[in-house]
Amino acid sequence: MSDAMKAVLEGGPDDLPERIVPVDDPGQELKVPFRGGYEHFRSTTRTQNTDQGQLPVYEWWERTELPG
Repeated sequence: MSDAMKAVLEGGPDDLPERIVPVDDPGQELKVPFRGGYEHFRSTTRTQNTDQGQLPVYEWWERTELPG
């Protein structure tokens, strides 16, 4: 991963491939493409200590399907 800001993803599908992801716009919703749709994560006020430092926690709140 690059030196961009990162966040920890909490909740959502158990088999989501990455739990630490880059964040383009801190504090805004994250949309993670997964299995023909998007997993949506919202910023929280919590942080978590990781091997990549203390990162903000984003929690899962919904899934949307792509048409098709």
